Amino acid sequence: MWQKYVCATKIEDALQTLKEYGENARVVAGGTDLVLEIENGVRKNIHALVDVTRVSGLDQIDLDENQVIHLGPMVTHNHCVSSKLLREHALPLVLATWEVGSPQIRNRGTIAGNLATASPANDTITPLMALGAKVTLKSLLGERVVPLEEFYLGVRKTVMRPDEMIVDISFPALKRDRQRGNFIKLALRRAQAISLLNVAVVLTMDGDLVQEAAITLGAVAPTIIHASEAEAFLAGKPLNPENINTAAELAMAAAKPISDVRSSAAYRKTMTKVITRRALQATVDGTAGIALPERPVLLWGRGEHHGNLSQTSVLDQTTAIDTVINGKAYQFESGQNKTLLRLLREDAGLIGTKEGCAEGECGACTVFLDGIAVMSCMVPAPRAHGAKIETVEGLSLDGNLHPVQQAFVEANAVQCGYCTPGFIMSATKLLEERPTPSQEEIKQAITGNLCRCTGYYTIVTAIETAAQKIGE
Repeated sequence: MWQKYVCATKIEDALQTLKEYGENARVVAGGTDLVLEIENGVRKNIHALVDVTRVSGLDQIDLDENQVIHLGPMVTHNHCVSSKLLREHALPLVLATWEVGSPQIRNRGTIAGNLATASPANDTITPLMALGAKVTLKSLLGERVVPLEEFYLGVRKTVMRPDEMIVDISFPALKRDRQRGNFIKLALRRAQAISLLNVAVVLTMDGDLVQEAAITLGAVAPTIIHASEAEAFLAGKPLNPENINTAAELAMAAAKPISDVRSSAAYRKTMTKVITRRALQATVDGTAGIALPERPVLLWGRGEHHGNLSQTSVLDQTTAIDTVINGKAYQFESGQNKTLLRLLREDAGLIGTKEGCAEGECGACTVFLDGIAVMSCMVPAPRAHGAKIETVEGLSLDGNLHPVQQAFVEANAVQCGYCTPGFIMSATKLLEERPTPSQEEIKQAITGNLCRCTGYYTIVTAIETAAQKIGE
């Protein structure tokens, strides 16, 4: 585990730590991959984690005077999902971010982190490559801009040096009058699933003819790849069924997948053709993104917060973690190299938050971190320093159950009860954000929470009942 945790409030402080520790340091923002890799022993000799979540201004999505969109390194998947600018000018990216994990994961996971992890199955790389994205890398020595196509060297390998971090992701905004885009992911379930394969399409049209095409494929090669022959074939041609089918066949030929526990190589290759054809056809029909909710559930509640730190703090085994949990101040002299989940259970004695999978899959460990629902098993404990945390124990009001808790009791939405705290936390944040949710919105809110007993029907009913009671 890590020995030092740097809560940076300035980019320069983060870069200084990266320079000092080199290969033994890592930047942590969402931590949805990194924390698990450290916990599972996949990444070793990580002596310092550099937390950049308190550096102000890094979560901005902007359009500059040259019609180039910029994403800061703290832009999360849910920032993208909720961005009107991206919906209008970068739809493939929005569709990809909506497919990532669950609301709790999307609240922590960043686009920059997704790119830096460099897995060929990571969803956001594929659309960003189709959009012609570039990344700006910064160190104390200066900045350099690298096209995303040149950023990757292989599976989980990039050109980024140990002393660098991603400080900007940029790409041209799609011109709505002549450019169209789409993204489709194939996975084994509707949520919380890694791609078997994914396809992004960006087309520049000249009337009814394709002027230029970008077709990128994910999870079918060691890195995200262009279906170059398919792109070249479509140039100058109309998007009729025959041409779409030929382009899909050429995309299939470009795929060089492997077999693994999720799929055989043969299935991935065949489905590359199917998904490419669907992506192109939906782009022609204007139905791309039709299933994307107009107001996605974010589990942000009434607002978004990052906690307050006036200056960079460095925490090690001798430094106390000062935090507020359920409105009460805590000071932890130990637990600096744990996850937030274990700090809450083992050091704070708040055992309502459960460990189900310890991998961000089940949602039993859901808590509110600075007002936002997150999976506490994927948050380093030192992130609690200077933060406000709420657990299921904090929902009760003057000794009385919260309306959501009461509704779960009345609807018999509990069997073994192990997953219940996580469901209650997600439902509570949903009703704070959306007082009268539809049934579909309720289902969106609990996609990050798994139950093996109830079949979910009574859980949905309980949340509907709680909404009615709160609204009375």
